[in-house]
Amino acid sequence: MGLIKGIEISKVYESGGERVAVLHNISLTVEAGDFMALMGPSGSGKSTLLTILGALNPPTQGKLLVDGIDVYGLKQERRADFRSHYLGFVFQQFHLIPYLTAIENVMLPLAILPYSHQEQREKAQAVLEKVGLGSKLNRLPNQLSGGEQERVAIARAIVNQPPIILADEPTGALDTATGQEIMELFRELNREGLTIVMVTHNEETLHYVNKTVMIKDGVIEKILVKDDAP
Repeated sequence: MGLIKGIEISKVYESGGERVAVLHNISLTVEAGDFMALMGPSGSGKSTLLTILGALNPPTQGKLLVDGIDVYGLKQERRADFRSHYLGFVFQQFHLIPYLTAIENVMLPLAILPYSHQEQREKAQAVLEKVGLGSKLNRLPNQLSGGEQERVAIARAIVNQPPIILADEPTGALDTATGQEIMELFRELNREGLTIVMVTHNEETLHYVNKTVMIKDGVIEKILVKDDAP
């Protein structure tokens, strides 16, 4: 059935009495273990679709099933619990807390879970070591490079071991070489079993994915599948 299944999803925003249709009857299946790119021109609806898949933005019409759960059928509090269990988010602007160290930023998603402070710190340290920042646990964000800040953001996204990572332009603020390093890290995480859905405008990142969903004017134009993704 697929780990993520969007069924006839539409999204309409209303502003000043005007209705703007952003997505039109999109149906999409993401299988467990996929590394999927959502690609299209600015304004195509790809980021809106990502927020709907991330249980952050209810569709105007349609249904989202994740692991068989009707996500938008959940009450808001239950939906927040669902997100903390199933989803990790990585954004282009990192969204790190500037006055917290790398390890403190990564510990944040664990604050609502039943772990002691020491357990939280150990888990955060383990994932920072995993992403290559074991020597920079106590650096503030402004003491880290852009690529290192992105690695902290990725560590924060995976610290509670969600099965799904949603990434919005994760290399958009990085130079080419650093962006390639981040994509290699995503590929490694995907090989370890994480399902990843990524919004991108950068064709070079498509080398790393096994499925590319081309979106234009709020509809899916085509889906490209690679059987031999590296």
